[in-house]
Amino acid sequence: MKVVILAGGFGTRISEESHMKPKPMIEIGDAPILWHIMKYYSCYGFHEFIICCGYKGYVIKEYFADYYLHRSDITFDFSLENKMIVHNNIAEPWKVTVVDTGEKAQTGARIQRIHRYVGDEPFMLTYGDGVCNVDLDRLLSFHQQHRRTVTMTAIQPGGRFGVLDFDRDGAGIEKFQEKPKEDGSWINAGYMVAEPEIFRYLRNDDSLVFEREVLNNLAADNGLAAYKHTGFWQCMDTMRDKLMLEEMWERGNAPWKIW
Repeated sequence: MKVVILAGGFGTRISEESHMKPKPMIEIGDAPILWHIMKYYSCYGFHEFIICCGYKGYVIKEYFADYYLHRSDITFDFSLENKMIVHNNIAEPWKVTVVDTGEKAQTGARIQRIHRYVGDEPFMLTYGDGVCNVDLDRLLSFHQQHRRTVTMTAIQPGGRFGVLDFDRDGAGIEKFQEKPKEDGSWINAGYMVAEPEIFRYLRNDDSLVFEREVLNNLAADNGLAAYKHTGFWQCMDTMRDKLMLEEMWERGNAPWKIW
């Protein structure tokens, strides 16, 4: 089963780094978050990827074109033979198709434009800016059991700030909740499974937003399911998010690192 990764947005909320590269290429540790996502899928046996590029998509293409240079030790011998020697050759069991889906295209249009690479078969679908520890085997089984067009992973995001409960006089604090699960609402965390019927809801229109029109139409047609995940999930929207993920990685307690 192929994995489609949406990696074409501008990443305006993390512009400190995204002015130089697309957000999926911003690094956690020594590798782009896109690489972390692909490694996670690969651990579950998903090795074929279709990456939907847009803004600065050439950076993603160049990364995979020079993958050995990024992930291996290299000797450049200019003395006599003028050759390059690759040490500690790091190979992945991956097939990666990088598709330019348009710099200004919205997510629905991007998915429509990779139809020919997916074919008429089910596929995984996610965003290029979020990591998690979702059990992908259970997600796929859930999808197959409920037989909907799209199954999304649903999570309850933690609040960014602690919440204070005041006592009756309004001065003392009766209770402090550190990063509560907000109001109990569930949101789309990506890590989806889609049937080929999804392409009936898509069109070649830059303005088509998958998360609005497409998912709403699927829900109206009883074609949308949610797999509830109560474990770890974190997107990288801001520098604060990036620094938090980097700290997890550097301390060796990154929940998505299962390789």
